[in-house]
Amino acid sequence: MLEVVHYSDEAARAAYLAALQAAQALIWERTGKVVKTHRGVRSSFGRLAREEPAIGPNFTEFLANSFKFKQIADYDTDPKAVVASGEAQEAIETATRFVDCIATLLG
Repeated sequence: MLEVVHYSDEAARAAYLAALQAAQALIWERTGKVVKTHRGVRSSFGRLAREEPAIGPNFTEFLANSFKFKQIADYDTDPKAVVASGEAQEAIETATRFVDCIATLLG
């Protein structure tokens, strides 16, 4: 198990981006469309996920909820907005399962 110590904001952001890129890959493979916005990826992925039993609702929720990690790491406008190391660890583990699921679906 990877221990996230001092870089939890960046680690959680990277986990979100890994899931985002996996979602973009699935969208491209299934629809032939390139979706560039975060909102567009979440929406398109959600539609595909409803049709694919291997993609659980937890992955759709993760993609939506973990966007906040990117915002915190990139913009850091609220000093109270931090990512706890436990949150980052959970994000890494979920993103790993997310990417593995999509990789399996894409073969």
